[in-house]
Amino acid sequence: MAARAFITGLAGTSATPDERAFLRAATPWGLILFKRNIRSAEQISALVSEFRDLVGSADAPVLIDQEGGRVQRLGPPGWPAYPPGAAYGRLYGRDPELGLAAARLAGQLIGSDLAALGITVDCLPLADVPVRGADAVIGDRAYGETPAQVAAIAMAITEGLAQSGVLPVLKHLPGHGRATADSHLRLPVVDTDRQALESIDFAAFRPLAGLPMGMTAHVVFTDIDRDLPATTSATIIGQVIRGFIGFGGLLMSDDLSMGALSGTLGERTRAALAAGCDVALHCNGDLSEMDAVADAAPELSDPAASRAAAALASRRATVPFDLPAARIEFARMLDMDETGRTVKLG
Repeated sequence: MAARAFITGLAGTSATPDERAFLRAATPWGLILFKRNIRSAEQISALVSEFRDLVGSADAPVLIDQEGGRVQRLGPPGWPAYPPGAAYGRLYGRDPELGLAAARLAGQLIGSDLAALGITVDCLPLADVPVRGADAVIGDRAYGETPAQVAAIAMAITEGLAQSGVLPVLKHLPGHGRATADSHLRLPVVDTDRQALESIDFAAFRPLAGLPMGMTAHVVFTDIDRDLPATTSATIIGQVIRGFIGFGGLLMSDDLSMGALSGTLGERTRAALAAGCDVALHCNGDLSEMDAVADAAPELSDPAASRAAAALASRRATVPFDLPAARIEFARMLDMDETGRTVKLG
């Protein structure tokens, strides 16, 4: 059976009998993991393997949000803690080469953690450019305050992930940095004019347009579409994400269960896919909502199916490296200022 155009979550650390039946029947394209799904390395590996068995695809993507800082599903004591994205931005401000090297190594280390568990996709990097007065939901997750710096660090992290055989998801297209609300809770509305958006917010994404996967923002940009957030706006997806930015990869929605969106889960799913998202993302593990999303999501067909296949095919073989030595080097990078003194950035 062909995969359906959605990514699902699960409720706990193992699939329940009802969830197993759901996965067999609904065949979601992918699975996304959260802290509620994590107990140990062995348990995660078993859950990942079971998911792929149930949907009948050894290549089915398994995703996670592993940025560092506030957004880190794997953490101590089982896995290392990583700094927020702003740490690489501060390093870049003093020494661009060092900032990029630290970001690249962070991607490789995070990717290595994930690949060891069978997780093949990290919802990283961000290309959101924060502005003063914006909601703190992005905040120190961002790599800087200029499009060029944000894009450079985002690309470096992506290169590091690729070295560990992990695919990136570019987020949050076409930009969440100016939002004055947390889209987990309510719908952000941005009234900035299109010219300013294109020169700052959207500009950060353009150098990253070739990445294999991207995620939309639940944000309204009133100068482009007065009513609909990017996730459900055919105008923004067509004119901005696919047009001005030039993103050609698989486009997934942000989590459809977030408070920014209205309507039933079925209505949200149909609206996102009709607007131009290739895949709907649903994260909270509520089985009744999962059923509604699955019922509204068709089997993947072209052009979405081709973009999905191309994204998975772009995954590279792991580049061997000395993991303990790399961790030591990473810590040294983060603790160094321009004089060589320790400054504890993370």
